[in-house]
Amino acid sequence: MSSLTTTCTTSSLTMPSMGLGTYLIGRDMIQHAIPSALQAGYRRIDCAAVYFNEDAIGDILAQEFNKQGGITRQDLYIVSKLASPYHREEHVELALKKTLTDLRLAYLDLYLIHWPVAFKYVPIDSSARGFENEDIDDSGGGKNIDPNVSVKETWKAMEQLVQKGLVREIGVSNFPVSLLHELLSEAKIKPAVNQVELHPYLQQSKLVKYCQSRGIGVQAYSPLGTPGYKEGNEPNVLEDPILQRIASDHDWTVPQLCLKWALERGTTVVAKSATTSHQQENLSVLKISGNLTDKEMQEIASLDRGYRFFRPEDWWGDMAVFN
Repeated sequence: MSSLTTTCTTSSLTMPSMGLGTYLIGRDMIQHAIPSALQAGYRRIDCAAVYFNEDAIGDILAQEFNKQGGITRQDLYIVSKLASPYHREEHVELALKKTLTDLRLAYLDLYLIHWPVAFKYVPIDSSARGFENEDIDDSGGGKNIDPNVSVKETWKAMEQLVQKGLVREIGVSNFPVSLLHELLSEAKIKPAVNQVELHPYLQQSKLVKYCQSRGIGVQAYSPLGTPGYKEGNEPNVLEDPILQRIASDHDWTVPQLCLKWALERGTTVVAKSATTSHQQENLSVLKISGNLTDKEMQEIASLDRGYRFFRPEDWWGDMAVFN
C-alpha cells in the first residue's frame, strides 16, 4: 500500500462523466477488464467494499501504475463506498483504510455512503487485504440493522476524512429526498453526488430535480437496466420497442441510447462492463454528435415504471426502510 502521507491534493482530476462499474466483475475477469477499460479511455473506476474484489482491482492498478510511461494515479478518479456495518463515527475511517489497503492507494477521489442504513459492527482488520467471508454485506433479513446510528453521525465522520486528506470528495448512494434533506440541514460539506439506480424504467425525476436544485450531482448506476443482474421474469430495458426504434433512428445501439439519455438529463453514469467491445461501445457515447429531440425525450419519459432491479426491501425483511 502507498504511504498514507500522500494526500488527495496530489490529484486535480475532475469527475469524468462516464465511469466503469465493477459490481459483479469476478476476480478472474478483473485481470482483463481494468487494463482494457484504461486502454479504451476510462478514467473513473467505481468500486465498493461489498463487491469483494477491491484487492484484485488494487493489484491490477498497481501493475498499471508501474508500467514505464503508463497511466499514473493522478490520471484516475477512483470511487469506493462505505459498507453498512461501519456507519458509527468511530468505524468510518477504519473502513476507509481497509479499502485503501485493498486498492493499494493513499487516497480516494470520492467516497460514498453505500446505503443509508447502518448494520451492526462486523470486526475487520484494516491492514489485511481481501475478505475471508461476506459478513459485512449480511443484514440477517433485517436483524443486523442498527436503528441507533443516524446519517448525520456517519456524515460527520465522512467530513473528517476530507479534512485528513484521505478522500478528495464525499457523497452518498441510494439516498431518497427525505434523508438528503435531513443530512443537508447540518452538513458542513455538501455531498458531491448521490449515486442511485437510474434507467428509462426508473427515472426518479423528482429526486434528480431535487439534487440538481441543491447542487448535488446525480450519478446513475445500472443505466442499462442491469441486464446481467435481473431475474429471468423481470423486464428487459434493452428490449423495449420504443427504445429500439429511437436508437435505430439515430443509428445507435440501445445501450448507447440509454447512456446518451442519462447524460442529456444532466447525470453522470456508471456502466459495468468486463468486455472490451462493450467498454468501447459505452465510452463512444461521449463522442456522439447530436441530441435527442424533445419528442424523443418525452417518449422515453413515458416509459417510467418506477421499476427497481435493486430492492432492499427484499433483503432486509421486516426492516424494509424503503417501503
